[in-house]
Amino acid sequence: MSAVFIISAPSGSGKSTLVKRVLSNDPALLFSVSYTTRRPRGLEKDGESYCYISREEFQARMARDEFLECAEVFGNYYGTHNSVWKRALEEGKDLLLDIDVQGAQQLKERIPEAVSIFVLAPSRAVLEQRLRARGEDSEPVVQKRLAGAAREIRNYARYDYVVVNDRVEQAVANLEAIIRAERLRRERMEERMRPILETFGEIL
Repeated sequence: MSAVFIISAPSGSGKSTLVKRVLSNDPALLFSVSYTTRRPRGLEKDGESYCYISREEFQARMARDEFLECAEVFGNYYGTHNSVWKRALEEGKDLLLDIDVQGAQQLKERIPEAVSIFVLAPSRAVLEQRLRARGEDSEPVVQKRLAGAAREIRNYARYDYVVVNDRVEQAVANLEAIIRAERLRRERMEERMRPILETFGEIL
């Protein structure tokens, strides 16, 4: 039984760095590459960072109900295609998604057993510093992202876990601990347990 892990965080929280580290350490995870209508930034590559499509194509896919979840964030659409969940099930891998608060709520409605994790920067000052250090956004955009972060953080109580990203190594370790613990839940161990239980015939 494949597990689904949702990771959400305000821009600048260091979520992408954490996700990359976790993925590089765990070959049993399949990362969901989201579709988006925004333009690529820096060294981002189509099909790796995001699948970049036009606004018209995104809306057409929405009309065909092709997304597990989708949302408009800062004027651009983002969405998780249905096919990635099917692929995870076929390959016997757990699915890891990097999606925003809106998308996380939608996905939990579709897949209630999904595990949600909220990543926080240690303070607003640190978050602002990280946003400015990226050098990607104008001052109005930085302020817009900070305001958006305040709104997103209000939703932290809806998540199963919270990870504070004050030190990268520790935050990665905490994420990996959550994933390991969730994989050991009884309902996810049923298939592995069955042949063991069968050796004790009378239990079944």
